[in-house]
Amino acid sequence: MDHVLNIADNYICTPYVYPASWPEDWAPRQIISLWVLTNLGALLIYLGFGALSFYYVFDHKLMKHPQFIENQVRKEIQLGIASIFWMSFPTVALFFVEIKGHSQLYDNISESSLGWPGVYLSIAGFLFFTDMCIYWIHRSMHHRSIYKHFHKQHHIFKIPSPFASHAFHPLDGFLQSLPYHVYPFIFPLHKVVYLSLFVFVNIWTISIHDGDYRIPGPLICLINGAAHHVDHHLFFNYNYGQYFTLWDRLGGSYRHPSALLGRGPHDHIRKLMAEAART
Repeated sequence: MDHVLNIADNYICTPYVYPASWPEDWAPRQIISLWVLTNLGALLIYLGFGALSFYYVFDHKLMKHPQFIENQVRKEIQLGIASIFWMSFPTVALFFVEIKGHSQLYDNISESSLGWPGVYLSIAGFLFFTDMCIYWIHRSMHHRSIYKHFHKQHHIFKIPSPFASHAFHPLDGFLQSLPYHVYPFIFPLHKVVYLSLFVFVNIWTISIHDGDYRIPGPLICLINGAAHHVDHHLFFNYNYGQYFTLWDRLGGSYRHPSALLGRGPHDHIRKLMAEAART
């Protein structure tokens, strides 16, 4: 994050956000830079990739589903933008601790005792660790004493569009993002890999809300895709995982995607259209 911070500091924040006279290592200057960068970056990914997915991947026929609510896309975007804004404050606090050198992030491959194999292992470890943590955090958000206060905001979108990906209560969204920040405080991770993974997980979150339920056959039982996740929105207590189905299987919450069994949202729409045509 410090590499991106330096670029933003030189080309965006100075002198447009604060004067060049502010010392570069002054904490307020760094925090403001991180806050601007976090908000701009998150909004660019959310609105940019969300729009690409909405117009080129998302099947707009899903908007005819009876559970696709009125003005849903506008509501998703409004909630998503508000959530990103409020989430940015605790997120920036964690980024600030990282750039101050309190994590295990490193600059050069030579700093890793395992070299390139260590980089690949760290990517696998990041995916495994964050998938495991998010599963349990997400599942806890469905507890009856918590759900109505936080996670319910996300579940009003039964047939989500890509813009539902970041449409959370800010505390809910931050807690589910927390494992991404915790990992480099526990395990070594290259800074560029960390930034790349951070972008990847945001795009992945968009992809599991994109309404494209196709999954390569051998991966259906392994990858938690949009077909799995729409069942989570529809049936509530299934498919909490982020990338994989492993923890749902271990936790007894796995549900085979109804969209792949001929009982998904598209099938429901086709049935309604056929009934309308007969009448």
